[in-house]
Amino acid sequence: MNSFNWLAVYPEIILLTMACVVALVDLWVTDPQRRPTYWLTQLTLVVVGAMHLSYFNAGETQIAMQGMVVADPMGHLLAFFACLATLVTLVYARPYAAERDILKGELFTLSLFSLLGICVMLQASNFLVIYLGLELMSLSLYALVALRRDHVISTEAAMKYFVLGALASGFLLYGLSMMYGATGSLSIPEVLQVVTSGAPNKSVLVFGVVFIVAGLAFKLGAAPFHMWVPDVYQGAPTAVTLLIGAAPKLAAFAITMRLLVEGMMPLAFDWQQMLLVLSVVSLVTGNLAAIAQTNLKRMLAYSTIAQMGFMLLAMAAGVIGGSSLPATNAYSSAMFYLVVYVMTTLGSFGIILLLSRQGHEAEEIADLAGLAKRSPWYAALMTLFMLSLAGIPPTAGFYAKLSVLQALVATGQSLYIGMAIAAVVMSLIGAYYYLRVIKTMFFDAPTDTAELRAPADMRAVLSINGAAVLIFGLLPGGLMALCAQAIMALGH
Repeated sequence: MNSFNWLAVYPEIILLTMACVVALVDLWVTDPQRRPTYWLTQLTLVVVGAMHLSYFNAGETQIAMQGMVVADPMGHLLAFFACLATLVTLVYARPYAAERDILKGELFTLSLFSLLGICVMLQASNFLVIYLGLELMSLSLYALVALRRDHVISTEAAMKYFVLGALASGFLLYGLSMMYGATGSLSIPEVLQVVTSGAPNKSVLVFGVVFIVAGLAFKLGAAPFHMWVPDVYQGAPTAVTLLIGAAPKLAAFAITMRLLVEGMMPLAFDWQQMLLVLSVVSLVTGNLAAIAQTNLKRMLAYSTIAQMGFMLLAMAAGVIGGSSLPATNAYSSAMFYLVVYVMTTLGSFGIILLLSRQGHEAEEIADLAGLAKRSPWYAALMTLFMLSLAGIPPTAGFYAKLSVLQALVATGQSLYIGMAIAAVVMSLIGAYYYLRVIKTMFFDAPTDTAELRAPADMRAVLSINGAAVLIFGLLPGGLMALCAQAIMALGH
């Protein structure tokens, strides 16, 4: 506990070092395609991801940096998925960024620093470390949104994201400071000990939890703290939208687990009620608002709000009746749901990036018109991604939704069974706007007949992405087992 244990944080040290190296190397790169910088970044992501995967396979939990970092299987598995998501994002983003003059060292360096913030959050066991990771990730993303400095909509989106993100950080920091005031510790395990002992002032603790849950809801994009999501998704360059919409969600889930489940389990009755309210409001707001959207990125933003509502349902079903087995099922279902969501989001935005070309952003649903005639393969892939988001078999999204519903029903409480029924109804409503995209691709006349061309690496990764959504729908057991293994190792 008192040693620094550098071994546990080697992946983060390598990531930090390489982010600085990439920034320096890019100063001497004259190639407009930024090949040396790009491949150095991708190599870094492969190495760091492989290290986290090997640490996960070892199955050990290491305490590092004098107890401020806990390198456990959950953190390593989510860090591996975050590295993979960033790698895939950069593959999809490269042609798009090159056409818009944002394929620069800043894109790669800030992506690595954002990932570093995510990895810090994933393995934090101290309030200050969580906040440092959060700010490192957030500041990198604010800068990335404003990467097109001469683009009015992007700079406006960056300002909105910055102001509302700062507000969210303030909520979270205020809640953490109240927890520190009530317990006298910044360490999550010590906070749990003090809260369990029943010594602190309960009203101060609950007040702190309210602000912490509000801050977490901002970061997850859950309603009613969702006001930044549609504007930032639409306004940011599509490549950056994908960076915001994928890996950071894994970090938000992890700090929710660290703070609420690992640190404030005795207060579960209080924060579960809040999560239930957030989930219902998110499901209703996201699904109903998405129906009215004609902008594809904005529709996917509202879809994200609804998807986070579904995930929060599983989080709220965790500790009912004092049994640990339903809790493991619920939290592993939430983790599985989030991993599948990230996988599907990568693919759907990958298709949008493919369709976007010089002087034209493929942002409207109408831009997908006749895609099946122009490219049956890409239309088939987009269909898979939309079906997965809608939760229709045989895609991974169906099993993800099913596992959440099973976790709700397994509690045996009428409230949670009622919530499961409501979630199914909202999913049926949500299926409309996903099926509308499929209808546009297959039945509307194409507005553009130009041949779709993508680099070989982008074609290959998109195809693998689509295959993964289908395979994990047909054979979900392996990924579900990994998530359950990670959750069961918490606190050990």
